[in-house]
Amino acid sequence: MIKTILVDDELRGLSSPRKLVELNCPELQVVAECRDARQAVQAILMQRPQLVFLDISMPGQNGFDLLNELKDIHFEIIFVTAHDQYSLQAFRYSAVDYLLKPVDEMLLSYAVQRAAGRINTHNASQNVDTFLYNLQHKPAEMKLCVSSLKGFQVIHLSDIIYCEGESSYTIFHTVDGTNIIASRSIIDYELLLEDNFFCRIHKSYLINLAHIKEYIRGEGGTVILSNGKEVEVSRRKREAFLIRVREYFKI
Repeated sequence: MIKTILVDDELRGLSSPRKLVELNCPELQVVAECRDARQAVQAILMQRPQLVFLDISMPGQNGFDLLNELKDIHFEIIFVTAHDQYSLQAFRYSAVDYLLKPVDEMLLSYAVQRAAGRINTHNASQNVDTFLYNLQHKPAEMKLCVSSLKGFQVIHLSDIIYCEGESSYTIFHTVDGTNIIASRSIIDYELLLEDNFFCRIHKSYLINLAHIKEYIRGEGGTVILSNGKEVEVSRRKREAFLIRVREYFKI
């Protein structure tokens, strides 16, 4: 059983997640329900939960204030909020989950499954630290939690030169020469990063537009990146790539 704490300032909010958890997540054991950040801090210190459902918007101290007060974040977090003004990219890049009220049962189950899978990695504080960092920065300055067989690694988006797809894995090539092998497909990262300054130019390559040094015309063309790597642009992706380049460099 996964020891779980619910934090929500609304009684209705407390009862609804409790019922949803009981009906859909038998692997969770709710050990405390808290109405505010003060109660939550005490309960977390006493119960040492593995998972916390945390309402973001609460009077007085909000969910972020609570996290900043805790010195040791040893648990996974699923954020719950009635508002969606918080940056979706900050959530997605940080590998933390959030649910909008009213909570959807299927999305709840998926979020719990993902959290359960991360609990054994013992890296919860890195997820949350990355999330809080991302909330305070522009998308281009954010960090990304890259999932691997051992857990995950945190890297600045600006440090990624390109991603190379190999079967169901993705290799991240970075500015310091380090290669990070991620246990997700390049399609997953294309969908995750497509709203930022990354562009899929080939079935095997997703590049950081900021690291383009030169483009050589051809049937599809060739891109030369900041580390000297030459990457072929597929013919069918050439037009979309050139549009993205013009938008990014404002040419």
